[in-house]
Amino acid sequence: MRILVLNGPNLNMLGIREPEKYGTRTYDDLIGMIKAEAIRLNVRVECFQSNHEGDLVDKIQGAYGSADGILINPGAYTHTSVALLDAVKAVGLPCVEVHITDPDTREEFRHISYIREACIATVKGKGFEGYLEGLQILVNRISLTE
Repeated sequence: MRILVLNGPNLNMLGIREPEKYGTRTYDDLIGMIKAEAIRLNVRVECFQSNHEGDLVDKIQGAYGSADGILINPGAYTHTSVALLDAVKAVGLPCVEVHITDPDTREEFRHISYIREACIATVKGKGFEGYLEGLQILVNRISLTE
């Protein structure tokens, strides 16, 4: 089983960016946690982060035929990107949206999620551990369809 893990803009700044909201653990810490969980779940993960919307769209499109599911934290593109939504719909893979914080408890503009329409689940406000929950959701869903 292969899972593509995508992180959008500014997630590479974890540990520096607003530590009162996102904590002091780094992006490398997050990737380490995800890879450890993937080993535990016996799945392969490819992790990718970009601050560029088109790069994320390209990775989603590239997942067609090479991945079984997508775990995505679109960052700020959650609230603006129809392109990411369309890409996930186009590849037809199960997708889980994840957020370190809960956008629904933040500024009003963060309450909108375009990507959510194409996702089987959303995990929000659970910190880095939300990624692990999202991976488990994907593994469970994919296992049911195999």
